[in-house]
Amino acid sequence: MRLMKPILAAALMSADVTTTTAADKAPALAYPKAHMVEQVDDYFGTKVSDPYRWMEDVDSAEVKTWVDAENELTQSYLAQVPERAKMHARLMELTNFERYTAPERRGTRYFYAHNEGLQNQNVLYWQEGLTGEPKVLLDPNTMSADGTVAISGISINDDGRLAAYSIADAGSDWVKWHVRDVSTGKDLPDLIEWSKFSSASWLKDGSGFFYEGYDAPKNVSKADALKAANYYHKVFFHKLGTKQSEDKLVFDRPDDKELNVGAQVTDDGRYLLLYQTKGTSPNNELSVKDLEHPDAPAIKLVTTADAVYQAVDNDGTIFWLRTTLDAPNGKVISIDLNHPERTSWKTVIPESKNSLDGVTMVHDTLIANYLADAQSLVEFYTRDGRLIERLTLPAIGTATGFEGKRHDEETFFRFTNFTTPGTIYRLDMKTRKTALYRQPKLKFDPAQYETKQVFYTSKDGTRIPMFLSYKKGLKPDGNTPTLLYGYGGFNVSLMPEFSAIHVLWMEMGGIYAQPSLRGGGEYGEAWHKAGTMLKKQNVFDDFIGAAEWLIANRYTSTPKLAISGGSNGGLLVGACEIQRPELFGAALIAVGVMDMLRFDKFTIGWAWKADYGAPSENAAEFAAIYKYSPLHNVKPGVAYPPTLITTADHDDRVFPAHSFKFAAAMQAAQAGPNPVLIRIETRAGHGGGMPLSKRVELAVDQFAFLVRELKMQVSQP
Repeated sequence: MRLMKPILAAALMSADVTTTTAADKAPALAYPKAHMVEQVDDYFGTKVSDPYRWMEDVDSAEVKTWVDAENELTQSYLAQVPERAKMHARLMELTNFERYTAPERRGTRYFYAHNEGLQNQNVLYWQEGLTGEPKVLLDPNTMSADGTVAISGISINDDGRLAAYSIADAGSDWVKWHVRDVSTGKDLPDLIEWSKFSSASWLKDGSGFFYEGYDAPKNVSKADALKAANYYHKVFFHKLGTKQSEDKLVFDRPDDKELNVGAQVTDDGRYLLLYQTKGTSPNNELSVKDLEHPDAPAIKLVTTADAVYQAVDNDGTIFWLRTTLDAPNGKVISIDLNHPERTSWKTVIPESKNSLDGVTMVHDTLIANYLADAQSLVEFYTRDGRLIERLTLPAIGTATGFEGKRHDEETFFRFTNFTTPGTIYRLDMKTRKTALYRQPKLKFDPAQYETKQVFYTSKDGTRIPMFLSYKKGLKPDGNTPTLLYGYGGFNVSLMPEFSAIHVLWMEMGGIYAQPSLRGGGEYGEAWHKAGTMLKKQNVFDDFIGAAEWLIANRYTSTPKLAISGGSNGGLLVGACEIQRPELFGAALIAVGVMDMLRFDKFTIGWAWKADYGAPSENAAEFAAIYKYSPLHNVKPGVAYPPTLITTADHDDRVFPAHSFKFAAAMQAAQAGPNPVLIRIETRAGHGGGMPLSKRVELAVDQFAFLVRELKMQVSQP
């Protein structure tokens, strides 16, 4: 059950500033001292220095002193933007609207998440029937004083009586699972620790659930546990009322320590699906275990991870799967467990020119959600693949949800775009008619803004789409502040999505630009592969091409152009500003992967080799990575654009030393007065579960930086 999803830091950071005049640039800053050490590594005969290796000990006294000094410098610099308080007030105002997720039904009960507007974390509710009185199921805002405890996962059992939920503290990927009685709101004694990258999937009778995790770290400090590489992912079964020490190991792959595994019980309760993926590759192996015969071996349905194999639903032994096998854009096939050989597989919905992003089955109808030029296109099909009709959506945008069971007569979906916050619709599957279910009330007028999609040509001639959003009536004259945001990796698709931060930017007279870079999933697996491994430079070329197009078409100019990205997008921004420092007016780098020669040494970083390559294992991949790695391509004496790096001291996804080392290298190399600042959040992780209060503070600091560096004249909205 997917009631809660991690949200990128930008997604809910709304904003609006009110009047600010850019300050003149000060003389070059006096940065905190970061000493260098004689550390040299040998990669296939190439000697590579790593003078800031000591920063990998993130809990050392020296690193803590450096962090404190950097934070003090950054805050003193940003404090010189006089209207920060007004920016904060307007940001809070824009963010203060009710938000809902699409409800999901279990038994007679409906479950959903809700935020009144300014709550640090969403609250989970349940109600009897569609018109029942809402009751609180889980309120993470009561679990910590500073809002840094978040619900990272939730699974309701089949009849809606019990909820397994996981808690993440300070943004960590490590979670603890609890079980709550829905009716009483009381937790059962059950507790599961050392779980990571996990869901929970209940048995049909609610007697227990499957989850994923690792063996508990032994004889290591908290700091070492934070950065230690995670190997040998496993599936366990927890029986209610028992201790975790009694949990049964259900599935693992000791033959391959880098496999991630996942378990899912089918809606009929008969089968357990066992997924096996390698790192971040979308391709997977798939086994099926008959739960009525638990001692029987699992059927190895897919033994080679040569494509995506995602189960949609089943009717007895007949399974529908979404796959990219011989179909990079995706298709739907059916498999009979009585004849599981590939020669007996049948195509139900053939591959389309559009990328098949997801498929569900509700009311015996296949709901296919496609990406058509990075926006949603939803179609209904019969069980045997006959097209029924296309769903009419409210506008260009993104539709998600459509969850339910095979015999349900209704489903819900959430629709959003750059100026429309998540609006919930109920879909009657008997008539296939939609009705508005929940709509937020806003503190701005969406009619004052417009979005259009343009296409430009990248360096190698590839046609790239890009969304542009701005105030109506904008006349391109080369002087408009523009925020260019990108990601370009891991098969992630950037689609139209509401963010108050975008509204703030447009309110300030700016353009928000979002290109669909290769490496993402906007055009299927071929698009993803074209931005990975030895082809990663394509992603940077696509992003640079977007900047050049915006300037050539007079939407903006270099002094008014800021680039922004987080995580893999932080790598993107870092690589692009290193390669083309003269092209950009400012750079925002959030929780970025900056040391591309050691990304696989910490936490789950090894899993990214599926996209990046293996720098210490493959000479050709090392050569490609070394050529673009942001940390290793910083050159002394270059005037880099004003740069604000942001990270968190407890990020156990992208280890914070990535940002520490890059900031130190940039500060040492920078020529001229352009600032290179780093902002290190405390009691926070990679972004998921960050409380609203911290998201607001981060957004205000990012905008204060851009207002000053782009010399923006900001007026009242």
